[in-house]
Amino acid sequence: MKRLQAIGIEVRVRTKTLLQDVSLEVAPGEFLAIIGPNGAGKSTLLGALCGDRSISAGEVLLDGRPLVHWRKAELALRRAVLPQHSTVAFDFTGLQVAMLGLLAHRGRLSEPQMKALAEQALHETEALAFADRPYTVLSGGERQRIQLARVLAQCDADPANRPFLLLDEPISGLDLSHQHTALSSARRRVDRGLGVLAVLHDLNMAARYADKVGIIENGRLTAYGPTRETLDPERLSTVFATPIVRIQASGGTAFLSPG
Repeated sequence: MKRLQAIGIEVRVRTKTLLQDVSLEVAPGEFLAIIGPNGAGKSTLLGALCGDRSISAGEVLLDGRPLVHWRKAELALRRAVLPQHSTVAFDFTGLQVAMLGLLAHRGRLSEPQMKALAEQALHETEALAFADRPYTVLSGGERQRIQLARVLAQCDADPANRPFLLLDEPISGLDLSHQHTALSSARRRVDRGLGVLAVLHDLNMAARYADKVGIIENGRLTAYGPTRETLDPERLSTVFATPIVRIQASGGTAFLSPG
């Protein structure tokens, strides 16, 4: 069965250890949220899982095969990555940026098919209005919605192949409505059988959308399991060094920090 696994991975930069002995997996049909304080190693973990960050020990496996043995073109068909910061060097339009997620499918899809997939993803992220506008003139939130459309189009390009979707702070810079739009899009793909890992800072969003939660502290995975059990208020209060309470509201769960 398809799996994206980290097995005892360690990441070091010179003498500093950024991750130590981290093991977890992303399974098809599962939404895993990674939370933790600033600088804990969350983005480093995502970088290691997608192959953008070299590991010093342990291994990352994709479908049981070490990630380093996959060619970049093969990886582009098996995982879509939204980094924390995305840079576009050329004066592309929103549509052209969204279509960048489909480059690995050029030999199989026609230009009209690629355009239709990108437009569909832009519509889903409520960014279709920016399709013909230069990416460089857009606000941070508008750019984020276009980048999200890029990875959604990448995920949707081949219905027979369900790639993993890796998101680093996908709702950063978005207003509340578009935060839900973004994570609902990810959740829909989970329901279609994709595996999703998202680095999140909002405990309420993690509680609302994730099946599992992993907590990273000082480069270590200190908690990992089903969402409700892992998001324990006492544990969270210690992790984030501030009182956190959980309440039931409108049939759902909400976390508050009275300070």
